[in-house]
Formats: sequence, structure tokens, C-alpha cells
Amino acid sequence: MFDYPLLAALAAVIRTGSFEQAARELNVTSSAISQRVKLLEDRLGAVLVVRAHPCTATPAGLRLFRHAEDVGLLEHATRKDLANFLPIEKPTSVRLAVNADSLATWFIDAVAACDNMLFDLVLDDQDHSADWLRRGEVVAAVCSHSGPIQGCDSRALGALRYIASASPEFIAKWFPDGVTPAALQQAPAVSFNTKDMLQTEWIQRAFGCKLSFPSHRMPSTHAFADATLAGIGWGMNLEVLSAKHFEKGNLVPLIPDQPLDVYLYWQFSRMVASSIEDLTHSVRQAAQKGLMTGSLSDPAQAV
Repeated sequence: MFDYPLLAALAAVIRTGSFEQAARELNVTSSAISQRVKLLEDRLGAVLVVRAHPCTATPAGLRLFRHAEDVGLLEHATRKDLANFLPIEKPTSVRLAVNADSLATWFIDAVAACDNMLFDLVLDDQDHSADWLRRGEVVAAVCSHSGPIQGCDSRALGALRYIASASPEFIAKWFPDGVTPAALQQAPAVSFNTKDMLQTEWIQRAFGCKLSFPSHRMPSTHAFADATLAGIGWGMNLEVLSAKHFEKGNLVPLIPDQPLDVYLYWQFSRMVASSIEDLTHSVRQAAQKGLMTGSLSDPAQAV
């Protein structure tokens, strides 16, 4: 059996990134946190924390962190079932991976509907957020990976619609003879970060080819839209956030009727599925209101 006060100290260090913050979270001294982590390492004969700024988990520490998080969720579910017999518990921490555009549009409504949970959100591109789940660093993720990950269940959520667009002035300057592959290779684009492949995917679908093009990096959903409005470059703007700009003509589609729909899925660990059942329900409800749902259906369950 693990000593769970020791595990709690380890999890707090990994979650907060420092012994000092972990001490504040657990209302003990930094020395006590250090002693508990060291004792756990001595008992297991393995280093669990890389002591740096911030502190990070070793592979063994990460596995124990995941175990501690799973136990916390299971205890949370049990205490909920025994709510009439037990005192009010402290909120349990839930670590999730989500893409920035979902967080900026519909996902907050999902977490707002859940009581007595503290959400630790990891931001990553929808094509990569599932990797956090594969590594066991989160219990659930919003991602574009449709097939269930091993040990997980998957639920279809809906789609975010993106429009390749720019300001009228930018289009007049860079596409005087229309939007062509040659012009796109010269016109600067706006990308979220190096993982953002939406522009490349849109070009592939629109013209059937892959192109290299200059690109700004704007790692913020709202700054991304502001950059295209300011004429810095063209980009894949969220239709739901930029609708008023399209209506006013401040943003213009590069090619009319050529959107890019990115389908999203809720992937979650089967081990804690019952413990986060309310969260899963809230995520699906919020997605139904905030995403394009159409005729999407749930993918097959994992084996």
C-alpha cells in the first residue's frame, strides 16, 4: 500500500511546479513537503522529482502522479455518493488537455457546470492534446483524434468552423489577381504556433497541393483575430468569434464557400470514467450548444 499523504505531497509538487507552492496548497511547511517526497523516493528507490524551476516529474514520478489523481477522483465520486453521511470535502483537482480555440469559445461553459472540482487545464493544439492523455499526464482531453486511445473512451463533440480570411486591404495588396498558389507562397499568413497546421490543411483542400509560405506566430486566439483584422496576414479565423467582422466586411474570405471544419472529440480515461461522469455530461452539453454538431455520431469504443 502507498502512503497517501506522501503521494499527496508528490502530486502537489508536480502539479504546482515547486515545493513552496505545494506547501501552501497542503497548508504545511516546505520542509515537510521535502521530507515527504524524499521519504517516498527512499521507499521506492527511485528519483520522482527533478528539482529545478519549475520542478518536473521523472517517468516514475509521473506514473505515481497519475495514480494519485485517479485515486482523488475515485474518492470524490465515493464521497458524492455518501454526501448525506460525510462532511463537505475539499475540491478535487482534475487535469485536462484542451485546445486554445475551444477554451476561448465553448469549454468554459462545461467546467462552470461542474461543482467541487479544481480544473488544471493544459493548452495544446487539438492535433496534439491527445498525447497528454497517452502519457497519462491528464485524465481527459479535447482533441481531433477520433479513434479511442488505449484504455480510454471517446465521444464525438462537434466541429469548429474556420474561414481562411484577411482584411480587404490585405487582399487588395497581396491577391490583386485572385487567391492562387503562387500568391499564397508570397503573402504572409498568421499561425497560432509551430504546431498549427490549419493554414496548410486549408491550402491542401482548396488547391490540392502543399505550399510553403511566410508566417507570423500569434499564440493567442484573440490576438490571432486582431492580427488579421490589422492586415498583418491572412489566417484561419474562427467563424463563431469573427462573425460580426465578416458581416461588416472587416474580414473577407479568401475563397467564398471554402471553410475548414475541425471535428473534436472528448477522450477520457476509462479508469476514472464514472468519477468524471458529470464532467463528461457537461462537456457534451456545452459542445452541443457551442459547436457545429450536424450528423456527427460517437466513434467506436476502445478495446
